[in-house]
Amino acid sequence: MIRVLVTDDEPLIRAGIRMILSSADDMEVVAEAANGREAVDIARSQRVDVALLDIQMPVMDGLTALGELRRSAPEVRVLILTTFGERQNVLRALGSGSAGFLLKDSAPAELMRAVRAAAAGEAYLSPGATRHVVDSLASGGTADRAERARRRLEKLTERERDVLALLGEGLSNADAGQRIHMSEATVKTYVSRILAKLGCDNRVQAALLARDAGLGA
Repeated sequence: MIRVLVTDDEPLIRAGIRMILSSADDMEVVAEAANGREAVDIARSQRVDVALLDIQMPVMDGLTALGELRRSAPEVRVLILTTFGERQNVLRALGSGSAGFLLKDSAPAELMRAVRAAAAGEAYLSPGATRHVVDSLASGGTADRAERARRRLEKLTERERDVLALLGEGLSNADAGQRIHMSEATVKTYVSRILAKLGCDNRVQAALLARDAGLGA
């Protein structure tokens, strides 16, 4: 069973997430928290596999809690629940080791996919979330940044560049596979290889590189 901690200052949001996750045979909501401080305390005192953290909360916000969890409970995978407000929040979460982003209006099936991916040690960024982050962070790029990105991409094969371009569009592995006639598993292998070659921690960082270099525009 995947043990999940749900953190949001709105009781109705927590109740809705609990109801969705409790319908899955492989998940169990073991605790709820109304702020980041409570979430950190719970994760330190009991086994939690995946923590869902809202960004805007009283006492301690989700991004501060993310940093605390990475230091004191690094085994806990953290998914950020967000509506993508400010650019600096997204950058901070990416740099602090978030396992992914999930939009609050995501479908129930996507929420469950995200939790399973995080529990498996994978980064999860929904196509909608990826597009939102890439579009917001890629704006205002410079010629120097574009040139640096193109140089980093020189180490990729032509097929890897094709896959990376689709990441830049925010496509999921399944959708990318349909576009270029690959199985989802093959695309996943390509994505892992691309991340390793580029030194990227997650799909969003790779997607940003693609956009900077002019791929997937």
